[in-house]
Amino acid sequence: MLKIIKSLFVPRGIKTTAGDLATKFGLELRGDPKTIVRGVAPIADAKSGQLAFYSTEKNSAAFKILPITVLEKTRASVILLQPEQVKNAPHGATLLITDSPRGNIVKILGEVYREKPKYGIHWAAHIERGVFFRKKRSVYIGQFASIDSGVVIEPEVKIYPNAFIGKNVTLGRGTIVHSGAHIENATIGEDCVIYPNAVIGKDGFGYTRQDGKNVFIPHVGRVVIGNRVSVGSNSCIDRGAMTDTKIGDGTKIDNLCQIAHGVIVGAECFLASGVGLAGGVVIGDRVLLGGHVGVANGVKIGDDAEVGANSGVFRNIAVGERHLGYPAVPGMEFMRMHAWVKNQIKSAK
Repeated sequence: MLKIIKSLFVPRGIKTTAGDLATKFGLELRGDPKTIVRGVAPIADAKSGQLAFYSTEKNSAAFKILPITVLEKTRASVILLQPEQVKNAPHGATLLITDSPRGNIVKILGEVYREKPKYGIHWAAHIERGVFFRKKRSVYIGQFASIDSGVVIEPEVKIYPNAFIGKNVTLGRGTIVHSGAHIENATIGEDCVIYPNAVIGKDGFGYTRQDGKNVFIPHVGRVVIGNRVSVGSNSCIDRGAMTDTKIGDGTKIDNLCQIAHGVIVGAECFLASGVGLAGGVVIGDRVLLGGHVGVANGVKIGDDAEVGANSGVFRNIAVGERHLGYPAVPGMEFMRMHAWVKNQIKSAK
């Protein structure tokens, strides 16, 4: 009985066929196009009715190439793989062939496990007069969500229960705001995801000392977020004091990050959990910041730069450089310093 109950809450794939997937994503098909796909699973665990993938691509050091035996022994009904691996596929399996199985499995996961359309406004949602809906019938608003007057909501937006959308907010087409998120003074682009309990557009930590006292500086800027941005749970993006805080298209912000007032983050960046950016920081495009990186006021980080986890950045980083440590220094310099310290310890013994 417990297994039956659990099965009701396990994510279920949308039933499709190998032929449909091949047509939709431009894949070469070998085998029966009518082979049913009901879900996706790791190749070693896949069962009949499921799709799995095998790849020897090495997109990053995090990816591990599995032994060829897992491909030879898989029970998956449909296998996504590279042309050179076709000879190792089990007899009878339907094959979807591509040069990039890793890239295409992302698309297939999105197709098979796509969320069912969600529409309608719950009777317990609080929506003030003066909220502008571009296409109200395409929007979902959950129970106890609260939306202030003057908010602009584009088509296909989803606002989940207990979210708060305050003054001076625009939500772009297809954007999702999860439960507990709090948004004010912000323009958010298309297809963004704001995860639970994120806070966007509140005042920053801006103070000045006058007559020996800390005096708050009124904030009048906004937060401007591009398209396809995700903001993780419990992350905070402060509005600018006088200029706007800006996040570029495609940037992904992990949980528990702090982005202070007036920060500019470029496009397609990754900010891992615990990153803290002080006021006025400017970050270029495609920058990678590891977990718990701290960046001091006004620092500029160039395009394609990388900063390792737990580093403290106090000076500008040029385009494409990799920095590590506290204070952060170029990667090779950090490694030489580390080696020197180890040698000193050895010689002291």
